Amino acid sequence: MTTIAPCLWFDGNAEDAAQLYTSLFPDSRVDKVHRSPADNPSTPEGAVLTVEFTLAGRPFIGLNGGPEFSFTEAVSFSIDCKDQGEVDRYWDALIEGGGEPSQCGWLKDRFGVSWQVIPRQLPELLNAPDRDGARRAMEAMLQMSKIDVAKLKEAYEGVSA
Repeated sequence: MTTIAPCLWFDGNAEDAAQLYTSLFPDSRVDKVHRSPADNPSTPEGAVLTVEFTLAGRPFIGLNGGPEFSFTEAVSFSIDCKDQGEVDRYWDALIEGGGEPSQCGWLKDRFGVSWQVIPRQLPELLNAPDRDGARRAMEAMLQMSKIDVAKLKEAYEGVSA
């Protein structure tokens, strides 16, 4: 059976990234670390070349390709969070150690990978039948870095802060 796995290009820290990511999500593990053989012309013997890992049940590959390419927001991973507690946990863990917050639930982790940390309530509120409430929720979200579910609900319901 043919499979597809995202391959993430890192600048020497693929194993560290895989260790972090697999520590955060259920059904995750580092499956295999491929190291450079002695006769590799471009990498020292024993250096990590690739890391195969499973993240939330899906296969990934981390490649230590060097500094030639870097991550952009053109590709991001969206985390479907059940509640504010999950939003806080994932946000804090991914931002730790040099990550950068953005807006509307987006961040870059310390490796430069973009993530969307999104509570399930967000699309529900933005697509709710009460279009005025949905507009207020959207306006509130546009002012946020990390998504705050309580503030979204207050905005949706028209509650002034």
